[in-house]
Amino acid sequence: MDRRQKKTRQAIFNAFTDLLEKKPFSAVTVSEIIAAADVGRSTFYTHFETKDDLLRALCAEIFEHVFSDAPVREQTHDFSSRPRDLRAELTHILYHLRDSRRYVKGILACESGEIFMRAFRDHLKSVPELGLSNAPANVPKDYLLNHLVCDFAETVRWWMKNESYTPEEISGFFLATAPFLSPSHAPSA
Repeated sequence: MDRRQKKTRQAIFNAFTDLLEKKPFSAVTVSEIIAAADVGRSTFYTHFETKDDLLRALCAEIFEHVFSDAPVREQTHDFSSRPRDLRAELTHILYHLRDSRRYVKGILACESGEIFMRAFRDHLKSVPELGLSNAPANVPKDYLLNHLVCDFAETVRWWMKNESYTPEEISGFFLATAPFLSPSHAPSA
């Protein structure tokens, strides 16, 4: 993708997220996105087939950065030099979601929430720190991984409605309720 295409794509993302701050996904129209991004209809459809495709691409962009293998220092947080453990990984993810909450809340508020949550769960499954060394031997690890991923995703949904907790507190709550995580992932006392 050349610079002009990236700039156009970013303008569409910006227009879309600005609109999501004001109204739910279902109320946002492609015409509004086009007008706010100052692009033509054919330009929009060159980049995205539907509004749902735009949402999926936005989720992919958010999650590719959030779940990056090489975190960098950011304006609101710095996990670039911290040891990579589950607590740090989950807290880092939560910081990114908190930084994007102005439109993530709009996405989660209606039917688009399932698209977001599905993409989020898929990305969570790739977190290598989700170690299950203390998992009961008689329970399949893929079942436990699915349980953890779904539980954390729902924790995020709850948190977006109850913003009075920090990312560190939320990751601590989650880890305190997941007894089968390996000891190195357990919350500190």
